[in-house]
Amino acid sequence: MRNLLAVPLLLAATPALAEPDYADAVRADYDRDLGKLWDYFHRNPELSFKEEKTGARMAAELKAVPGIVVTPKVGGTGVVGVLKNGAGPTVLIRADMDGLPVEEKSGLANASKARQVGVDGIEAPVMHACGHDTHITALVETARQLARLKDRWKGTVVFVVQPAEERVGGAKAMIADGLYTRFPKPDYAVAFHVDAERAAGTVSAAEGIQYSSSDSVDIIVPGIGAHGASPHQGKDPVYMASQLVIALQGLISRERMPLEPGVITVGSFHAGLKHNIISDAAKLQVTVRANSEAERAELLAGIKRVARGVGELNGMPADKMPVVTVSEGTPTTINDAQTARRLNAVLAGALGTDRVAPFRQKGMGAEDFAYLVQPDTGVKGYYFSVGGTPQAALDAARNGGPAIASHHSPQFRVSPEPAIVTGAIATTAVVLDLLKPGATVAMR
Repeated sequence: MRNLLAVPLLLAATPALAEPDYADAVRADYDRDLGKLWDYFHRNPELSFKEEKTGARMAAELKAVPGIVVTPKVGGTGVVGVLKNGAGPTVLIRADMDGLPVEEKSGLANASKARQVGVDGIEAPVMHACGHDTHITALVETARQLARLKDRWKGTVVFVVQPAEERVGGAKAMIADGLYTRFPKPDYAVAFHVDAERAAGTVSAAEGIQYSSSDSVDIIVPGIGAHGASPHQGKDPVYMASQLVIALQGLISRERMPLEPGVITVGSFHAGLKHNIISDAAKLQVTVRANSEAERAELLAGIKRVARGVGELNGMPADKMPVVTVSEGTPTTINDAQTARRLNAVLAGALGTDRVAPFRQKGMGAEDFAYLVQPDTGVKGYYFSVGGTPQAALDAARNGGPAIASHHSPQFRVSPEPAIVTGAIATTAVVLDLLKPGATVAMR
């Protein structure tokens, strides 16, 4: 039976090896200026598709690396840097840069106090509540290391600073703006994500599914307005939408095989303005997660079916049935199995087998990195996880101590130094292997 909850990592039982000789240089760079760069990004987060200052700073940092040709404003605020070093394969390294509309309550000395008007026109506090500040800082260091180590690789590296991962739209926007036509098309695409639930200094990657699909679904439930004291004279959208919230869970609990994961979460429910008025509409915002494109399609079709059923159950006319719209979405992120197996072994050699853990999905998070490695692109994907929390803090939480704040929480925090240093060392090791002199690209 297919196991979508975990894909085992098959690693040789070899002793831990010494770190690569560039590891000390990465740490020295962190102490000299990378820590300050991360501090700048953490204090100054920007919302999706509004990352003007972040994009400009990243463009400047990449331009400062010898040999990199930088193009800003790709797909909006995105940045692309190209480093060529003779004939060979092409590897794309992607880092996402957007923050979230969250008020930071992490307790950090450099906690964000930023506010910004998003693409939706709403002003909100902004926080790096998912660690993207560590991703872009590590990308800068990876670029520096690859430029320093050009005697060890041949080919082309494309550095991608991507906007709007949190709205799962940035990768699509960059592709639409010519990422794979204006710039060298990659044979491989690589990225990592910091993980607050994983021990700092460790890494993990699946040899198959790494992240679930995600779809943002908006549902408008029309009603017929009336006085709250005379509900029989109208059709109450709050009542109907409440029925819908409950009925949607049946798609998970009663229509899916229990061992097949899936999520339907109603994250927002808005209706009415006054105690005694039955409004004329209710609005729901829903997130939907699945682990295959077939299951994703089934859930989205089921939502439309159930929504219409609620309207019919309550006697709504045909022109006032609930309206279901998918506003944002991303497919499943699936690592190329052969490439993942190879690069997991590379990381075990670079970091030590004790620092490369078997990958296991701990939830149904999603990533728009998936668009960069869709089957029709021919690009082989490798996405890995980098630990962000000291082992002592994880142990304390398991023993009843302070809980580890989840990603997207106002209390979210990771240890930047091990996340950035490990991410940069690991990414450098991966690229050096993919582009080692004489390397060729294996067919799918």
